[in-house]
Amino acid sequence: MTPEDGPPLHGPDDEGPDDEGPWLRIDRRAMAVAALTAAGLAVGAGVPVLLGITGGALGSAPLWQLLLLPLGAVLLAAGGAGLEYLRWSRTRYRVGARRAELHTGLLLLKRRSLARERIRSVDLTAPPLLRVFGLVKVRIGTGEQLEGGESTLQLHPVSRAEGERLRRLLLDRSGPRTDADADRDGELARLDGRWIRYAPLSFGTLVLAAAAAGGPLQISEWFGAQGALIDWVGDRFRSTAIVWTVLALLVLATAAGTVGALGLWVELWWGYRLTREPGGTLRVRRGLFTTRSLTIEERRLRGVDLVEPLGARLSGAARIDAVATGLRRDSEKNGDGNTLLPVAPKAVADALAAAVLRTPESPTGAPLVRHPRAALGRRLRRALAAALLPLAVLAALAWVFGPPFTGLAVVTALVLLPVAALLARDAYRSLGHALSGGYLVTRSGTLRRSTVALQRSGVIGWTVRQSLFQRRAGLLTLTATTAAGAGGYDIHDADRDEGLAFAATAVPGLLEPFLIPGPPEDTADHPGP
Repeated sequence: MTPEDGPPLHGPDDEGPDDEGPWLRIDRRAMAVAALTAAGLAVGAGVPVLLGITGGALGSAPLWQLLLLPLGAVLLAAGGAGLEYLRWSRTRYRVGARRAELHTGLLLLKRRSLARERIRSVDLTAPPLLRVFGLVKVRIGTGEQLEGGESTLQLHPVSRAEGERLRRLLLDRSGPRTDADADRDGELARLDGRWIRYAPLSFGTLVLAAAAAGGPLQISEWFGAQGALIDWVGDRFRSTAIVWTVLALLVLATAAGTVGALGLWVELWWGYRLTREPGGTLRVRRGLFTTRSLTIEERRLRGVDLVEPLGARLSGAARIDAVATGLRRDSEKNGDGNTLLPVAPKAVADALAAAVLRTPESPTGAPLVRHPRAALGRRLRRALAAALLPLAVLAALAWVFGPPFTGLAVVTALVLLPVAALLARDAYRSLGHALSGGYLVTRSGTLRRSTVALQRSGVIGWTVRQSLFQRRAGLLTLTATTAAGAGGYDIHDADRDEGLAFAATAVPGLLEPFLIPGPPEDTADHPGP
């Protein structure tokens, strides 16, 4: 507890044999944060409205219109602070020897309690305004996938010192340690500024480029100036051919997307550090304006996923994601909530995977078993079918409307069909699986190639799928089911006999009861003694 939290709270229901310590409040500076947030929202929403009312001429606007903005900001700030005071007065928490508890609610009191032995994560997040006040938001989770947030407690906000105290207290799993354990503790990776060169190679650059192209049009529409903006752009390219105009706009949008990707990378990964702490946890710290701290217990780590998006793979780079119980929903929500290493040179990624898994060499670099050529045929047929669909639409338009669409259909075919064939071949070359010590390794994907090293002891089941076409080709798809990560990892289009033997070897005793034994050997030509 920190001084600004105030004295411990005691109530009539807090005492007795089940008492686990004093109740604490969240930080009282929450009211100031709420007031500033509400005032900022008022200004952000009020300025465009005021400009629209006055037609952009603030100097000629009546005084009463100009006073609307500060008056609204003051009223919203007061209202936000008042509501936050009610929440602050009704929120309290405590951490005892057996459980962590949170009581909150205005009209309906909510009481949540998590057993200490089931707590698996304590993550700290500090957006810019919280950082100004030295505050953080603490999220305590059990790693279970329950609806309604029943498996998490959120303390928002507490002081940074209190957040660090809670994190150390709740995740301390220290026990007998050897000298080898101590040698492996400490910093595993830190930010290398040269990694920023991989930021523009992500698909996010294209999304940001599209936003850069559409954003000005949307903003100008708010102010009723979209037509004027289009006319201004048209005047700049009036004497330029339409082809060069389109290319110039694409270059400008791509440049804006690149700048945006670089800025986003800096915001997300500034100050990145990955450390192994003595309590048996991995901790990722990063962020420029919004700082984030992700903590993963090593005992719930089931492996790693070496991810190679196409642009990064062509540059010899990859990132490392954790495969751990209780992280799947978080990573889907936050996009990178399970990332241990941003896109970095592949040699760095492999070395870090080995350090994280405490293995001499990374399982993600193990030689893989290649899949039958029939798997290539399946990918070629699917890729060409996907490419022929837009070509069929263009051909129909050319048949109806004539030459303009005929040329477009020909150009599209000359580009799309070879690209589809190349991607299909790359997808086939990416297929593979292997056993590396205590890990099962599987790889697949082309636009996003993924190499997963999964603990064999973490596999709790196998799913065997075989479509009609796979049966004719002698192939099948195996899914290793696990309680961690995505919940299951596929071995696509493996040879039927080799795949079943692989699954039986990877986790002995799990698949054998469901296999049909082959016919007994013919002993007619081998009489006994």
